[in-house]
Amino acid sequence: MDKFRITGGTPLEGTIPVSGSKNAALPVLAACLLTDEPVVLHGVPHVRDLKTMEALLRHTGAVTERRSSNDALVIHAKTIESPEAPYEIVKTMRASSLVLGPLAARCGRARVSLPGGCAIGARPINLHLAGLEHLGANIKQEAGYVEAQASGNGLRGATVHFDRITVTGTEDLMMAAVLAEGETVLENAAREPEVVDVAELLVKMGANIQGAGTSTIRIQGVSKLHGAEHRIIPDRIEAGTFLIAGAITRGDLQVTGCQPEHLTALLVKMRQAGVEIEEKSGGTVRVRGKSLQSVDVTTEEHPGFATDLQAQFMALMTQAAGISFVTETIFENRFMHVPELTRMGANIRIEGRQAIVAGPAALLGAPVMASDLRASASLVLGALAAKGDTVIDRVYHIDRGYEKIEEKLAGAGAKILREG
Repeated sequence: MDKFRITGGTPLEGTIPVSGSKNAALPVLAACLLTDEPVVLHGVPHVRDLKTMEALLRHTGAVTERRSSNDALVIHAKTIESPEAPYEIVKTMRASSLVLGPLAARCGRARVSLPGGCAIGARPINLHLAGLEHLGANIKQEAGYVEAQASGNGLRGATVHFDRITVTGTEDLMMAAVLAEGETVLENAAREPEVVDVAELLVKMGANIQGAGTSTIRIQGVSKLHGAEHRIIPDRIEAGTFLIAGAITRGDLQVTGCQPEHLTALLVKMRQAGVEIEEKSGGTVRVRGKSLQSVDVTTEEHPGFATDLQAQFMALMTQAAGISFVTETIFENRFMHVPELTRMGANIRIEGRQAIVAGPAALLGAPVMASDLRASASLVLGALAAKGDTVIDRVYHIDRGYEKIEEKLAGAGAKILREG
């Protein structure tokens, strides 16, 4: 099992490029099941979750091809031989539910194993299922699987109001609705950039979608979609992680290939904490870390502060002067990194869904263990700021969502090695 060995105390300097968004690529790959024509995708990162999604698409009968000449991934689902997501393939990935909508829409039926992946709290699939029922699907759950069966005439447009905002639910229902008969209205929809990205691909494929990026999305169903070519948006969570890395090491770092407008909430908080930030043309953000001051942060749905950056920002706050309150409102178990940071010397107390961080703490290298994707990123950040060596076990978690993170950080001066 791979580990990272990190010797901290080196300011990061230079440039780190951002890969394509994992969280956008997952629904985009699922959307390729909606057409029998090839879809050409650019910027799909080489991370474990997407390799799992590729394997799932191949299981359904799709052909996938990586073109090294132009870094393209071609998906051709000419026929769907098995509209199923078996447990053996998707047990390590939360995003398996994203194929429910596309398979039910195209094939009239889908059988999907209940999602696996990070143990950061409940991400109930009931919102997806209730929405599909509104579109006319008959839902059955048994033996760890969800089965969706459309009526004889296929899915039908309807108004779906989400009881609470769900990103994957919005994406799943949007994909199901593009081939449903009539109009579908999604109310209280997620507004994340990843939702907009999959909507843009669907429109290129011939879908009729309006309002993506707002809380109300209208979809007019069409009878058929065609192939298209699309570039995945940059990964805003990876970009944010590297920006925090530059700040926590008191470095001078440029993060390139990102979209700063997707990072507004983070950049506001980092500026409040005393980080010098310069937004340049062409998607480059420069950070210079100096004296850090504590600030409070509360996670919210987009455009609020992203829950996927909470653990990383908490690591930054361990190095800030004063008391900061980090409140998690999205997932109830997203403080599993706290015991590991405290092993390194962080002063953090948890009270319910709030973590109270006192800083600055003199972090010292220690053996720690990653518990989930973003928790592992926070441990990398803590290790970069710590004195001495830190060994992070179970880095397969970080490989689920970060492409060659150790190589990118090393390119900016970090002393980080992967050990088998």
